[in-house]
Amino acid sequence: MSGIHPFRVLRAKPLWIANGVITGVLALLFTVFYVGANIDPVDHMKNLPVGLVNADKGADVGGEQVNLGARITESIKKSTASGGKIDWKVMDKKEMKEELGKGKLYGALVVPADFTSATAALTGAAATGTPTRPTLTVLTNQSAGSVGSSLARTATTQAAESASLQVGKELTSQGGTGQAKLPAAARVLLADPAAVTVEDGHPLDSHSGLGLTAFYYALVLVVCGMLSANVISGQVDHALGYTHNDMGPLRMHRPLIRATRVQTLAVSSTLMAGLSLLMGSLVMVGAVGLMGMHAAHLPLLWLYSVCAIAASGVGALTLLAVFGTPGMLVVTLVFIGMAVPTAGATTPLQALPGFYRFLAEFEPLRQITGGIRSILYYDAQADAGLTRGWVMMAVGLAAAALFGFGVTGWYDRKGLHRIPAETEPAKTAAPA
Repeated sequence: MSGIHPFRVLRAKPLWIANGVITGVLALLFTVFYVGANIDPVDHMKNLPVGLVNADKGADVGGEQVNLGARITESIKKSTASGGKIDWKVMDKKEMKEELGKGKLYGALVVPADFTSATAALTGAAATGTPTRPTLTVLTNQSAGSVGSSLARTATTQAAESASLQVGKELTSQGGTGQAKLPAAARVLLADPAAVTVEDGHPLDSHSGLGLTAFYYALVLVVCGMLSANVISGQVDHALGYTHNDMGPLRMHRPLIRATRVQTLAVSSTLMAGLSLLMGSLVMVGAVGLMGMHAAHLPLLWLYSVCAIAASGVGALTLLAVFGTPGMLVVTLVFIGMAVPTAGATTPLQALPGFYRFLAEFEPLRQITGGIRSILYYDAQADAGLTRGWVMMAVGLAAAALFGFGVTGWYDRKGLHRIPAETEPAKTAAPA
């Protein structure tokens, strides 16, 4: 026994410095990733895709064919008021519904078929008549993300209101003396003729968490893979006899089984692949069976869940094998710290600073979320994020295997084994 009290270690400066640096950097990085990405999404917003539909059939006004819908969509498309924040995509109704149904639009502005005729009727309303306002319809899309849908709704509503005022100016300037004969209510409406209505462009089931179940389900899959990797790594080390295993007050230790780093990673990855079947099944049972989450394509959802956990888990095991004890910090930053803000589920990618949009191109949570969103909300359409999800999972798994087995193989070739020196057999001297 050394006779030194355990609390004496608190006087050691290296203990404070090492832990202070690690925890301080971790706190700073999480703050930057989480808070920095969401401080001002409106200011960072660039090219948020929003549909612009002119279904107006036009009308004969004073012997001239007029289409106010065409004027509105053209002025909105050419307007610089949004400063490049909104990417107005002119399309027809069918295309707009398809794009909303794939999550490619965060909203849309629709000019209805009777807009010109309803507007023209205001100028011809009888003195005793009740004028009816034409409407401009703003469509939202919560399935693409509640924040993105809200940003699109705000921008689209402002554009619709500005367009109504512009139409009102034109009607007022062209009305002449005839406007004096109109009822007072009609004259007021002429200055701002269009009513703006808001509708859900892609309705979701009430058990879809307002479009957030896909994100939380994907987050559960990634967290299962990440945390399971930590558990499996420790348990495999214990099974091979490299580490102790504390169970409450008991400490268990197994005889050493010599294994290279490559073999250890292979054993851990195989265990992860097998247990992913169990975890993927239980995640789906818990979410759909127990909690009542709305979900279709259950076999596909199960397969995707299993593969997502396996890919995330093997990726985390790779980082643990390569970096050792600090690997868990790297895993936390890659799979949680940098992943959640760039998943595109809370704040849309178009409203993130450029650095975060770069991270989103390869961060695993974003890819997995896209695939889950396609399965849950978009009828498992391939181009709604499902194909990208499968491809990026395969690429990530291949990259993890190449990196993990490549680096651990290099460690083995360099003699950087995990076998403690005291376990090496004693060498006997040659007889004289």
